[in-house]
Amino acid sequence: MTGSEVASASARPRLNAAARRAAILDAAQRVFGQRGYHGTSIDDVAQAAGISKALIYEHFASKRELHAELVALHAGELFRRLSANADAGTSGGPRMRDGVDIFFRWVEENREAWRVLFRDSGDEEIADITANVQAQALNLMVALSHADPDAPVRRPDQTEEEYERQIEQYSQLLSGAVQALANWWHDHPAVPREELVQRVMEFAWTGLERQHRLDAT
Repeated sequence: MTGSEVASASARPRLNAAARRAAILDAAQRVFGQRGYHGTSIDDVAQAAGISKALIYEHFASKRELHAELVALHAGELFRRLSANADAGTSGGPRMRDGVDIFFRWVEENREAWRVLFRDSGDEEIADITANVQAQALNLMVALSHADPDAPVRRPDQTEEEYERQIEQYSQLLSGAVQALANWWHDHPAVPREELVQRVMEFAWTGLERQHRLDAT
């Protein structure tokens, strides 16, 4: 390190442990978002954060652990937003539209975070982390579906197991559809969010509404 670099480093305000950890996470999100999990090293994160690799290892044991904490933070924020929408008192189509809009708004505001969460799901080293988040998302959607006053009712010819499986299947279809469309949006950022919300409603809610009518007859 040159004399000027030493002077510059010494002039930086010292951060407490929590602030340093947050700064590392912020730098890691930028690098993971730009290069993907496989293309990122701890050296890259250290350079982006302007600190030594050794300092990162004081907070995170590995690149995988660093990535896992980022995933947990982002998934938690997204789930909180979706749960808050469920508590807003809407139901049926408006409830779904609001939820889908909240999801795409979060992606719009956090494009790097979206890649951290789902774009690298095929990487074997972190496949279990991504699978766990997707399982949490599915469980949340199932719970929100049950809480919706306009949720599909159990038909007389359905067992409880069949009904629960139906709700899970609908939730899986919706979850997969919006994730796939968000990945598509990553490569077509000029498309407005409202257009995506409308496509999901046409694809998902129209079919559900028709099924509701059939179940009621």
